[in-house]
Amino acid sequence: MADDFDTGDMFQDPEGYYPPEKEPSFAEHKMLSGKVVRVRLVGSHPLYGNMLWNAGRISSEYIETHAPTLIAGKDVLEIGAAAGVPSIVSAIMGARTTVMTDYPDPDLVDNMRQNAEASASMIPTDPPSSLHVTGYKWGSDVEPLKAYIPEDTRAKGFDVLIMADVVYSHREHGNLVKTMQETLKRDQDAVALVIFTPYEPWLLPQTERFFPLAEQGGFTVTKVFEKLTEKVLFEDDPGDERLRRTVFGYELRWKDDQL
Repeated sequence: MADDFDTGDMFQDPEGYYPPEKEPSFAEHKMLSGKVVRVRLVGSHPLYGNMLWNAGRISSEYIETHAPTLIAGKDVLEIGAAAGVPSIVSAIMGARTTVMTDYPDPDLVDNMRQNAEASASMIPTDPPSSLHVTGYKWGSDVEPLKAYIPEDTRAKGFDVLIMADVVYSHREHGNLVKTMQETLKRDQDAVALVIFTPYEPWLLPQTERFFPLAEQGGFTVTKVFEKLTEKVLFEDDPGDERLRRTVFGYELRWKDDQL
């Protein structure tokens, strides 16, 4: 009879069949002010939440250096935040609102939330600076993101977008531009920071196609820095080592005819 059929351990994987998941690790970013932002990294994650990227570090330095005019009192959105250091630094430097986002994967979002909570003691309360965490898929509805902005300017959007090491995802360029169009305030001072390293130098021409696409979408593109880091992030990778050590920084703003 069917009730007597016993599969035993037929469908049970033997112990050690799957490799154990890597434990989370931690990394530190020392701000120019001397403050230290310590973040938790997802142990091993296909969406790269397991690293503190050079572009994230350099973005944070750029934000800190220009904070009085770029960040203080502003509403900031980070797209593809991973560990979220630029968002945390923005909040520490007095952004009115900071929204830290990455792909809506539970592990990534939970990790960002833990990092935001761990940094809470460094975030000013007078005037208040609020740091929020949420999942967001590029190109999808932006109203949930704008809902974090105080009501008096919510409809206008964000003053600053942080986009560190996101343009390497070539097939997502269109969605990134769409998200920029729908979230960046239409103001001459509003800016999207696009900062990246060509970890795969032979793909740099494809990565740079993002910028003409952004221009077609109504933005001006201005290169603001090119910084050579001390060492490559992935030592065993092929390709031009100097390029793999270089962080490129761009500011994208609305064209005059879009304001």
